[in-house]
Order: sequence, then C-alpha cells, then structure tokens
Amino acid sequence: MKGRRLYLDGVSVVFDGFRALNNLALIVEPGELRAVIGPNGAGKTTMMDVITGKTRPTEGVVSFGDADLTRLDEAAIANLGIGRKFQKPTVFDALTVFENLELALKAPRGPLPCLRWALTGEAKSRIGATLREIGLEERAQDPAAILSHGQRQWLEIGMLLMQDPDLLLVDEPVAGMTDAETEHTARLLAGIAGRRSVVVVEHDLDFVRALNCRVTVLAEGSLLSEGSIDHVQKDERVIEVYLGR
Repeated sequence: MKGRRLYLDGVSVVFDGFRALNNLALIVEPGELRAVIGPNGAGKTTMMDVITGKTRPTEGVVSFGDADLTRLDEAAIANLGIGRKFQKPTVFDALTVFENLELALKAPRGPLPCLRWALTGEAKSRIGATLREIGLEERAQDPAAILSHGQRQWLEIGMLLMQDPDLLLVDEPVAGMTDAETEHTARLLAGIAGRRSVVVVEHDLDFVRALNCRVTVLAEGSLLSEGSIDHVQKDERVIEVYLGR
C-alpha cells in the first residue's frame, strides 16, 4: 500500500463566488516531505480540506495513487491511508501517553472484536517503537494532561502514526513551541518522511528551513512558487505578496 503519489491538478473551490482555490496544481511524490507556506487566506487549509474529503472541489483532479479522492468521503479517505493533524492537539488527558497510543492503534473495531481485543506482543512492540520515534519513551506512563505543549503535539503525531498512514498532513505543528521543541519536531517529521509522505503547512520559516525540503508557496488559492526555501525566499512574487521587503 506504500508509495502512492498525491496529485492535484486544476483544483478550484468556489464558496459563494469566492475562489478559495484557483486552478491549484500540486504533486507530492511517495515518501516526500513537503512544506506549504503562504499568507493568510492563501488556500492552505482549503487544500487540506479537499485532500481529506472535508470539502469537495468545484472542479479539478485530486488523486492518491489510483484512488479518486473527489469520489470518497472523509472516512474512506482516512481508511485509504491519509492522516491529518490539526493545529490544536486532540489527546485524551485522563489517559497515559501509552494508553493514548493504544487507543489510536489500527486494530479490530466493533463490539465483538473489541470484547476479544487484547494487546498483543506485536502491538506493544509497535507502541514502543512509536514512543521512541516521537521521543516520549520516558513519559509512557504519565497522563497526557501533564505533558508540555510540544509533547502533546508529538503524542498526537504518534497517534496518527499508529494508524499507519501513507500520507500525513500536519497543520502548523510548531505554533507556541519552545526553540528546543521546534528543533525536535523538525527532526521528527524529517524522520517520518521517506517511509511516508508528509505535507506540513507552516508560517515559521526558520522551521521550514530546518525541514530542508521542497517548499510550495500558495497565494490567492493558486501555486505562486515552488522550490527550495532559498529559491522561494528570493522569488520577487513571494517577497511581494508574503515576505515583504
């Protein structure tokens, strides 16, 4: 199931005459890490809404591998292997870090499977590996309520990883983080990419630089510029509409 390309072409979204997306094109290769930046109202959130099935495009092609995402609902797209992390973390404060990951584990659902469900050695091993990956191994038995803001963000990323997605969409992961937490998050997301595709929407350009990946700049719902962070920061159009002089 791994190794699928995300492909958007000619995608427009019109709300009451307003074009939130305007003929947007985007290709994210399998295993690629991609940063998406742009001013407020550029269409970044709408783009993620379209990919996850929350918003239907007015026109255009949106596919993931062989799947036409415009024909699928949100649940079907999630089951296809597309996970989304919103800016505000949603973890279960009363549960431990380990229990949050256990709850998120891709496991049998429904009354009978749940009654028979027991945490297997393989499942424990996966949770342990995810704890190490997100850097919370030593906090496994702590309640999520006492984690720092950054640690809560890492836990939610871990919960998404337990679902074994092919593509991870991450919305402004470092807002409100300390410098050390921001550095850890850059290493975490860069480490996740390769085995999965990761698309990060972010405003913090220092963080985007730390990701060391291809950058897509959106403006007024369209692709404005694309390339390395150095390339887009020198692009006159990007300076004009986003970075300023």
